[in-house]
Amino acid sequence: MPRTAAPPVTSPSSTSRRRTSASVVLRSVLEHGPVARSTIARLTGLSPASVTDYCARFAELGLIREASAPRRSNGVGRPHVPVDLDDSRFVVGGVHVAVPYTTVALLDLRGRVVARRELRHERTDPGWVLARAAEGLGALLAEAPRCRPLGVGVAVGGWVDRESGTVVEHPMLGWREVAVREVLGERTGLPVHVDGHARALVNGERLFGAARDGGSVLHLFVGNVVDAAFATHDEVHHGPRSQAGAIAHLPVPGGTEPCACGRIGCLQAELSERTLVRRARGAGVVAGVNPMHVVMAAAAGDREAVRLLVERAGAVGRAARLLLDVLNPETVVVTEVGIIHRQDCLDALREGVGAERAASVVPTSFPDSVLAVAGGSVALDVLYRDPLAASPRAI
Repeated sequence: MPRTAAPPVTSPSSTSRRRTSASVVLRSVLEHGPVARSTIARLTGLSPASVTDYCARFAELGLIREASAPRRSNGVGRPHVPVDLDDSRFVVGGVHVAVPYTTVALLDLRGRVVARRELRHERTDPGWVLARAAEGLGALLAEAPRCRPLGVGVAVGGWVDRESGTVVEHPMLGWREVAVREVLGERTGLPVHVDGHARALVNGERLFGAARDGGSVLHLFVGNVVDAAFATHDEVHHGPRSQAGAIAHLPVPGGTEPCACGRIGCLQAELSERTLVRRARGAGVVAGVNPMHVVMAAAAGDREAVRLLVERAGAVGRAARLLLDVLNPETVVVTEVGIIHRQDCLDALREGVGAERAASVVPTSFPDSVLAVAGGSVALDVLYRDPLAASPRAI
């Protein structure tokens, strides 16, 4: 093309179609790799030529590679050279900000945790917490010099506006209108993406866990913060300014816990880990503030610890049942400390949901790395939605 020629005009609709096509091709490689290009064409409905073109672009970007051994189709004809993710080159940074500590991690393109650290909070002012997170990520990357970061995902509880990358409100941390994307972007020099942790974990389940089939899924997160997220047709619902999933102040019939909002019996006040640990201290089960110590006491045979955990799981099940009645998802994923570690808690959860839907309720797919995966999934969701826009600074 002569230098004076105008560049071709690309319509928004064609750009969107290319983004969608690129996404389904890379997701097919993630799901089925090593996989032949002809199989990808059959799975996605795209033409073989289009699939070959996208695979060539992904190979140039370093996102996929050809598998070493060709495969023959039905043992005859020209052998196919399958393609697979190249998970040896790139990582994403994951940051999860909880109330007592921040988790920083590196994840590969399959959502597997490569490295992880927990940074205890001596203070919770956002500048200090985010500065330590950036330092922690930098230290992890320094220890993995062959890993090149594509970006950083940040998952936080409370009200998080994904579009602006802002934590609008997190009462337990005392954060209001914190520009997380801007602050961490300046400190890391990488693209930063921010979302609420329940939505982040829905995306993790969609890409790497229980919801990979693309059906509707509800995720219920029960930690110090209690919130939910819902996805259908491979899309997570955000609502205006990403306020969907705020269930902390749903009323619990018969609840007795005072809430900071001034009411009695709000869902988060009843079910939060703070409440669990306070009750465990009152019963002489533990002396500290770590909910895992309650789980450990139950594992050691403490009947009061078992009772507290099972009762909490049952209450979580009854809360999930209310959401099931409204949203009717195919799958419900619950992240809660007792349900992750104990079969009796999972049984109590399913009993609370009800026998007719019990089989659709499962614990998180990431029991040993749920917070690290939450942070990393924010960035990996962006990558798999628009893989051709992978960070040029990394590539």
